[in-house]
Amino acid sequence: MSRAERLLALMQRLRRHRQPVSGEVLADELQVSLRTLYRDIASLKGQGARIDGEPGVGYRLCPGFVLPPLMLQDAEIEALVLGLDWVGQRADAQLAEAAREALAKIGAVLPEGLRPIMDAETLLVGPSPAPDDDEGVHLPQLRRALRGEFRVLLRYRDERGAASERHVWPVALGFFDRVRVLVAWCELRADFRHFRTDRIDDLQVSAQRTPERRKTLLARWRQLERDRSPQAEAQAPAATRR
Repeated sequence: MSRAERLLALMQRLRRHRQPVSGEVLADELQVSLRTLYRDIASLKGQGARIDGEPGVGYRLCPGFVLPPLMLQDAEIEALVLGLDWVGQRADAQLAEAAREALAKIGAVLPEGLRPIMDAETLLVGPSPAPDDDEGVHLPQLRRALRGEFRVLLRYRDERGAASERHVWPVALGFFDRVRVLVAWCELRADFRHFRTDRIDDLQVSAQRTPERRKTLLARWRQLERDRSPQAEAQAPAATRR
């Protein structure tokens, strides 16, 4: 690995760690000596990177430092194009348009020598049946609720057509080939539930914040999913119909 590649890799590692990370951990991840790691951090600071910390305390990349697009590697460009293309074909109209706009912005700032990688179309998203809620009319509201950590009132129909009203705390949206699923804490059931978005008849985003932070709820839900028995895993598809 060249020194330039190593510095870029160090920046990427710092970006992934939200909390201060020790030099020993960074050196181990990059497979370099601690002395080399300290020199590389000093080099990045000299180039304008805002890195807080010191030996024995840990390091953290301050917000606001942006890597120039020319430092994107070939595989990173391919990953961006493939991911945005998937969103453009599978998400609701608003998110699909955002993906196309983002792709255009990336293409506009890429150096001339890297644009052929973006235009090559070597990685394609395969055809798939459209989701049942093809227009995704509720998805923009749900994303807003997720970002703002707002409570939501759902008018929902289960697989038998029985209607109910639920106050929920949105946790995440899952995108599958045929359905989109809202993961949420349901106040009625006092537990996590999965709601198919095509079975949401109506929803209202409240101005009231959820009693718990979304990240906390997400961590709890993931832990519960990991703890589920194989028998419960086999019944997982039914959970999306509740």
